[in-house]
Amino acid sequence: MGAVVGRPESPKSVWTPETKLEAKMVEAMQRRATGGSALKSFNSIILKFPKIDESLRNCKAIFEQFDEDSNGAIDHEELKKCFQKLEINFTEEEINDLFEACDINEDLGMKFNEFIVLLCLVYLFKDDPTALQAKSRMGMPKLEATFETLVDAFVFLDKNKDGYVSKSEMVQAINESGERSSGRIAMKRFEEMDWDKNGMVNFKEFLFAFTRWVGIDDNDEDEEEEEEEEEDGEQD
Repeated sequence: MGAVVGRPESPKSVWTPETKLEAKMVEAMQRRATGGSALKSFNSIILKFPKIDESLRNCKAIFEQFDEDSNGAIDHEELKKCFQKLEINFTEEEINDLFEACDINEDLGMKFNEFIVLLCLVYLFKDDPTALQAKSRMGMPKLEATFETLVDAFVFLDKNKDGYVSKSEMVQAINESGERSSGRIAMKRFEEMDWDKNGMVNFKEFLFAFTRWVGIDDNDEDEEEEEEEEEDGEQD
């Protein structure tokens, strides 16, 4: 996800993005961080979970619209058509980078939770008026407030505004909430975010963890299929 330049124990160590997409993500988040966060505590983020969950699940209709072969995943060609329809003017390289970054299972198809992460990254990156008009036509203004809340939550956690969340920043955020056993809670939450276990969390890692926290995962459809199979078995 990134690399440390200099000795690890040095306070002057600088975290360097490994990919163009990560660099773009960090730069966008640093710009956004200059405006500060409206959130005052980690608890205020948790209180928003139900509303965020409902809003993201409403994204399912958009996902199904672009999943043309109805196989439960959006492939590369379907994503390109999705961008064309939404009038998101990304280059071929940018689309490829986004697809590769969000297809975390590397199965050449984005599941619903991966698609949500991709849309939120697009929201973070896009600031031209044509994108906003496209969001309006596609019914995406309903998602804008939710995506902004997710960006705001990351900004709240990123105390030093470097575009990453560190373990110490997570501990500080949880401590401020006044939770008992705050250190243990902070460590658990951080481990859930830090997928590559390198001690730093970027916005993409945060988004994938957040979709799990509010109850949206790529296992949702598998569970539905299992329930249907159980029902069939009971009928037999």
